[in-house]
Amino acid sequence: MSIRRISQRAKDEKTRKLLSRIIRVDQAGELGADRIYAGQIAVLGNTPVGPIIQEMKEQEQEHLETFNKLIVEKRVRPTALLPLWNIAGFALGAGTALLGKEGAMACTVAVESVIGEHYNSQIRDLMEDDPEKHKELIKKLSKFRDDELHHHDTGLEHDAEKAPMYDALSQVIKVGCIGAIWLSERI
Repeated sequence: MSIRRISQRAKDEKTRKLLSRIIRVDQAGELGADRIYAGQIAVLGNTPVGPIIQEMKEQEQEHLETFNKLIVEKRVRPTALLPLWNIAGFALGAGTALLGKEGAMACTVAVESVIGEHYNSQIRDLMEDDPEKHKELIKKLSKFRDDELHHHDTGLEHDAEKAPMYDALSQVIKVGCIGAIWLSERI
């Protein structure tokens, strides 16, 4: 077997692992986001901010559907933590919504700031691996990142920073998101 063949196999394996990690964690993240918004809607759905939350939830559902399809198409094992993220996402959404519109929006801002950075990191990884090969996935991740950053800005426009203990709440949620990402990439 030639060195070139071994080198190509190693690169192919590296690419496969990169794609599996991205698709697995993004499916989990989009499920979590969908459940966060479901929890917020359960509490705030009949308030003036309800339609705004519903609109963000619908975008998250589009993202989730994309990753659900990619999981099957690319034969990626989903994270074993999906049931946990289902419950934790809803609880986080409902819990922060119980603090009022500001609490729900503070949650959105915290989550989406982490996810925006996360998508940027994934886009860089795909560009480094092979920008042409990953052109379509990069395009999807870029759109989803832009949607997430729009949600972030929407949260700020709707008084996120007026939430009780905003800084502490935001930091706890960000640390939780970073931990969930780390776990979902691996388990």
